[in-house]
Amino acid sequence: MSVPAAPGLPRLLELGELERLMQGRKRIYVRYSEGPEHDEHERSIDAESGLELPGLSVNPLDPQRWWKRPLAEWLARQISQYRHLAERNPDRFAWVLSGREVGRGPDCEPLVADVVPLARLGTTLLDEALDLYQERFDAGRGPED
Repeated sequence: MSVPAAPGLPRLLELGELERLMQGRKRIYVRYSEGPEHDEHERSIDAESGLELPGLSVNPLDPQRWWKRPLAEWLARQISQYRHLAERNPDRFAWVLSGREVGRGPDCEPLVADVVPLARLGTTLLDEALDLYQERFDAGRGPED
């Protein structure tokens, strides 16, 4: 798996910028890590088994066919789902990439290889996404609630 270094990765500051970046593209993902340069030399590991995964763990940004709500709401939900990873480790940040799916991880998340870094998500975008997620969704509600 190769992850090209990405110095000068553009920083997106608003959800609208991410929506425009996605236009005409498929297989776009968000990843919370120490960045493309770090991931070039690291592999995703299943923490419980210790096994190396065949690709990087990511969260898909392409909406599913059944999604009938605005794209911004899907993006807000997907971005906010794993924000805690950066909150627990200040060296991690959210970045957007494209790549080839090579499997599924232990939480059924896509694993990607042949990564192409596209952008870094700025704090203002992450805050906007979280605000939208909390405003439009029953955040954290499960089937037993």
